[in-house]
Amino acid sequence: MAKVDTAPSEPLAPPARPRSSVPQVPRQASPGPSEPSNSATLIGSVQRAMRLLERVAEHEYGAPAKQLARETGLALPTAYHLLRTLVHEGYLRRDKGLFFLGEAAVRLSSSGAEQKRRSTVADTLARCRDAIGVPVYYAQYRDGEIEVVCVSDTPGNPAVEEWADFRETGHAHAIGQCLLSQLDEDARRDHLERHPVQSITPYTVRDSSSLLRRLERVRRMEPVVERQEYALGTVCAAIPITLGTTAATMAISLPVQQSDRLLSAARQLQEEVGRLLGSLAISISI
Repeated sequence: MAKVDTAPSEPLAPPARPRSSVPQVPRQASPGPSEPSNSATLIGSVQRAMRLLERVAEHEYGAPAKQLARETGLALPTAYHLLRTLVHEGYLRRDKGLFFLGEAAVRLSSSGAEQKRRSTVADTLARCRDAIGVPVYYAQYRDGEIEVVCVSDTPGNPAVEEWADFRETGHAHAIGQCLLSQLDEDARRDHLERHPVQSITPYTVRDSSSLLRRLERVRRMEPVVERQEYALGTVCAAIPITLGTTAATMAISLPVQQSDRLLSAARQLQEEVGRLLGSLAISISI
């Protein structure tokens, strides 16, 4: 900023505006088309580092600094400096003069892929929810536990509140019963030893022997239905989704006053899942 003479004998001159500053506009005015681009706030060194990372990712067997500098259009000293920094931070690793993606970059990649898979599941559930007009749930049995991965509902058709831990009460809800029905007997007994049967409502199955007999009677690909066993006033149905060794399920819930809709809605869910199974299969390994 230019120096301003503050002597009292002369009026103050307005300070010179920096070239990169944003013009001041009234709060209620809309930004004009001539407003400066946000590119003025971008950090060039970060952009160059990202270009290097992208190039390294394209070389499965690694690449030397000179090649990476040439491909990114960077001066060799600049490329060396950024590459050393990325190696220090764990985003790259260097081996015999070649640069490869490091553990930190791999973690970012894995996280991004998982987010994409979860987004695919969420989209699938939303389509089923809108088609049937009920809350839809997706869950898996993983590492010996019941995991509700995603729930899709609306204010008009809210999901069941998890007032008792879903993992510990698998015997009481359709999601858990459907997942347990896909396991072998030893795995079922192991689960029930860790999470014993307990009364959740007056309608909950009373003991593990009764539950095991019920699970044995579940027919392949048939909906598993429970009525007010987990939450009073709610009925649920779950359909099995088995791909490889992964036990999974999609389920729906309805107010008890709409019990007569439960089986037809479950059949409709099976039809919807059949149409969308391709996209869901890609994401089954979340």
